[in-house]
Amino acid sequence: MRRWREKIRTSTPLHVVGLAEILAICGLVASLIYLLSFFGIAFVQSVVSNSDDEEEEEDFLIDSRAAGPVAAQATPPPAPAPCSLLGSACAAPKKMPEEDEEIVAEVVAGKIPSYVLETRLGDCRRAAGIRREALRRTTGREIRGLPLDGFDYASILGQCCELPVGYVQLPVGVAGPLVLDGERFYVPMATTEGCLVASTNRGCKAIAESGGATSVVLQDGMTRAPVARFPSARRAAELKGFLENPANFDTLAMVFNRSSRFARLQRVKCAVAGRNLYMRFSCSTGDAMGMNMVSKGVQNVLDYLQDDFPDMDVISISGNFCSDKKSAAVNWIEGRGKSVVCEAVIKEEVVKKVLKTNVQSLVELNVIKNLAGSAVAGALGGFNAHASNIVTAIFIATGQDPAQNVESSQCITMLEAVNDGKDLHISVTMPSIEVGTVGGGTQLASQSACLDLLGVKGANRESPGSNARLLAAVVAGAVLAGELSLISAQAAGHLVQSHMKYNRSSKDMSKVAS
Repeated sequence: MRRWREKIRTSTPLHVVGLAEILAICGLVASLIYLLSFFGIAFVQSVVSNSDDEEEEEDFLIDSRAAGPVAAQATPPPAPAPCSLLGSACAAPKKMPEEDEEIVAEVVAGKIPSYVLETRLGDCRRAAGIRREALRRTTGREIRGLPLDGFDYASILGQCCELPVGYVQLPVGVAGPLVLDGERFYVPMATTEGCLVASTNRGCKAIAESGGATSVVLQDGMTRAPVARFPSARRAAELKGFLENPANFDTLAMVFNRSSRFARLQRVKCAVAGRNLYMRFSCSTGDAMGMNMVSKGVQNVLDYLQDDFPDMDVISISGNFCSDKKSAAVNWIEGRGKSVVCEAVIKEEVVKKVLKTNVQSLVELNVIKNLAGSAVAGALGGFNAHASNIVTAIFIATGQDPAQNVESSQCITMLEAVNDGKDLHISVTMPSIEVGTVGGGTQLASQSACLDLLGVKGANRESPGSNARLLAAVVAGAVLAGELSLISAQAAGHLVQSHMKYNRSSKDMSKVAS
């Protein structure tokens, strides 16, 4: 520009330029081109990138909807599909087939009972999905955190659960090795209580480092107690005398045992209340828990007795003298299921190194807490620290009836100083552990796998009943480990700190599920 001003002053034509001016013009043009390319390309790239992202996201959603059902069918049950029909966390579930829509509408309107869907459709998974959608429309609740896919609904038809709409996921931890009767067991525990598996595992470590635990199964017999009413108390007493007379036992056993090749009548104990007679039948049931088995045998005997006692009015096949799923003194005293004692001697150095306490403190705490404290509370079979915790976790993992933890958890924990007060003798006595390795929930895939982990899956054909008895012994051994660890934590004052560390979470799982 300066040179152009000089040319104007000297009347020199502007189009006449020298070499320096040509170079200056070229530099100016190059600078403009550089600036345009620097800012312009970044702008173009951002526009193109946004467009590509939108196209890819749309393609992904389309591919996911198309592949979702196929993937769910191709993958094995243990891995639930992330976008399941009628119950996933996806924002836009796949539209139901028109035929299923019609069935859902009829279920909602009450024209089709929900409980007939499996029979009517012949497809248990489809029935569960339709029932779930009908529930969603009826209640307005999405229940998105409850999985639907990834479960074999045919496996529970007619035996484990009615009217299914999904399944609940529970974590399974493993405590062990539990050294029991010279064998090593890794104990599966299904629980949502933090610290429980870790505490039981510590108890297993203390037992293992002290040489292991031993167990004894004192008796094995499931019970059922029907109640019958008579015209008078005298007539009730007459049948009581007949049933408890040893001379009649062989006849009663022959009638009872017809119900199963495993059921074997052991004894009959009766109680009279007014003109009502309660008859408690006890029998062995092989590797099954045996409630159905003993009930069938009892029904055979009642039918047989009706001929000689026509005035007997059977009120119920169960009169609560059994006693099932209730805390009862009769189970605590007489036993029900498997009666087991498990014991171990824990070395002094192990008490100090692993359990972080001393023998005298443990013995004193057990007397004041588990014995005297439970007596003050009026406990019935609850002379322990937390036997129910371990029993319930193992029951759920191995397909037992969780409600039977009520009587199965009856336990008295005993601690004594031995070997001149240096070592600790600990025992648990559990008179009514009700378990089986066949039937019910034991045949489900996950529960069957946990039984297999313990080496007690299914029936023992060589020695019927031995698998169930071994499972009961493992339950008692795990309770022994759990009692040892918790009592030690309380004696050392570590309980609160442990639960603050392992039983608290800052993560909001409801947001994760949604």
